Amino acid sequence: MKTETENAHRGRLWFLVITLSVAAIGLALFADASVASWINANTSDGLRRFMRLVSRMGDWEGHFAAGLILVAIAWLRRSKRWLRVFLAMLIACALAGIVARVGKIAIGRPRPSTTSEQTWSGPSLHSKFNAFPSGHTALSSAFFVTLLIAAGWRVGTPFLFIPLLIASSRMIVAAHYLSDVIGGFAVGIIAALFVAERVQIWTSHSAFDSAKA
Repeated sequence: MKTETENAHRGRLWFLVITLSVAAIGLALFADASVASWINANTSDGLRRFMRLVSRMGDWEGHFAAGLILVAIAWLRRSKRWLRVFLAMLIACALAGIVARVGKIAIGRPRPSTTSEQTWSGPSLHSKFNAFPSGHTALSSAFFVTLLIAAGWRVGTPFLFIPLLIASSRMIVAAHYLSDVIGGFAVGIIAALFVAERVQIWTSHSAFDSAKA
């Protein structure tokens, strides 16, 4: 059972995460056009080909395959702790993917690669108008931030390179703007925090708890 101090800390953390997410998305919106132009002018064909491969491998199938392998290893080693952590990573990944998908359809933002006028057009099922937020970024960040919460900075931090690489790939292949991937990170982090609390993998050595002092 959580103490009043822990509840207060979690409440402050939720407020901080949501506030920073909104602020970061707002600031990124002003930089979208300039960042997209810079990427277009400074990206080679070879880098684009590599980033297309990263995008394909970084979708939900790759994360779920990795998660299932980790679950199998934890089960074979009879580690209840890590079995719960790896299942939580899969749940957070699925939750973030669903939320991002609903957001994409509801918002209907055109992707950078479209030739239509760049506006927020409202609900749309067409993939060309499903830019915000980035689903790849959301599910990958949810997956690895959950690991960060459960295992701490030393174990979790190196793996954050993966969602960062995937987010970069989505901008380089002109699938998303900067604000789209920032929105994806926000969805993923919030999903990870939500699942970590519900599945009870948020222990005293968690990366987020270690920063409360």
